[in-house]
Amino acid sequence: MRSLKYRELKRLYELEGAERTVHVLGDALKKGELKPEEFSIRELAEVTLGTSWVKQLDPRGGGVDLMEAGDAVDVTAFSNITGQVIYNRIMLAYSQEAFILSKLVDTIPTRFDGEKIPGIGRIVDETTEVRPGMPYPNLGLGEDYIETPSTTKRGFIVPVTKEAIFFDRTHLILQRAAEVGEILGLNKEKRLADLLIGQTNNYNWKGTAYNTYYPAQDGAPWVNALPGNELVDWTNVDAAEQVFANILDPNTGEPVLVRANTVLVMPAYVHAAHNVFFATEIRYTRPTPEITTVAPNPLRSYSVYDSRLVYRRILNAGTAEDQAKMWWFMGDFGKAFAYMQNWPITVTQAPANGEAEFSQDIILRFKASERGAAAVINPRYVVMSTG
Repeated sequence: MRSLKYRELKRLYELEGAERTVHVLGDALKKGELKPEEFSIRELAEVTLGTSWVKQLDPRGGGVDLMEAGDAVDVTAFSNITGQVIYNRIMLAYSQEAFILSKLVDTIPTRFDGEKIPGIGRIVDETTEVRPGMPYPNLGLGEDYIETPSTTKRGFIVPVTKEAIFFDRTHLILQRAAEVGEILGLNKEKRLADLLIGQTNNYNWKGTAYNTYYPAQDGAPWVNALPGNELVDWTNVDAAEQVFANILDPNTGEPVLVRANTVLVMPAYVHAAHNVFFATEIRYTRPTPEITTVAPNPLRSYSVYDSRLVYRRILNAGTAEDQAKMWWFMGDFGKAFAYMQNWPITVTQAPANGEAEFSQDIILRFKASERGAAAVINPRYVVMSTG
């Protein structure tokens, strides 16, 4: 049942005016005090455009003319409030909890369609003693940069038809808005998932393209893939931590400074992961002579996530089901990957009285679009373990 009643909306509009009403309702939507489902598109039209205007939606009443004067016509207020409602519903679907990677990686605003991100290579720690009165030695700075992939634009149009207003099909409008948000969010999550599992490799460092993951082999630029490391107990976590211990900064030869405290597992290993990371204690057993030591679990500081979508992307990449369910990842996802974003989801409105209104009975149209690209920033900050 809607909590925003027609009389409440009408009174707010009459007391506060169009501009203030748009601001109050928009702010309430952003704060979650109102939900899109609590609005009625027909009642909103009656308050802002007038009951006469709504009655004209009936073809027997003479048709619709947004420029025609009614008893309280305010096209701007109607379109702005409707736009706020649709935008809020799109964003709720776009940022839903199922999109784990979109929350774990950083979003980096950019004005470029792919760019070269410069950096300064770390200085080798070979400082010498500076004696009193003697000048400090000069140290050179090494050039370091990565190149990110080209961005792509995605978007859809949400129409508001004559029938949707006349028959008060608010749920249908919100359903379409939710589908737009979900599809855009899902597409972004899939691109990030393909990056995480190594299906997409777009790491370009100093003009050379690399894969995201390399197992231990001769000539590997780094080792961050660990086959045969099924997550069973603390020893498997320790094995991944030892991989991090052996990854070196390419400019200095020093260990990479990574706080690898985030783990992502497949759905089949959710409970196994909780047993490993959230048990109150662990047991260390020495075989000869057999001695068992009980100690507090040092892994409880890890954050553990699971993703059905990542699991599905692994299957789609050709991995057998019995193997795909054993994959898991550990590291600092925010440093390893990023979403290079030209602009976030933006909702714009088509001008009123357009051709679509006459030929298709579309009263309002809202276009939602976003543009960006999933990019590998530094693969040395993540380790992939497979079964």
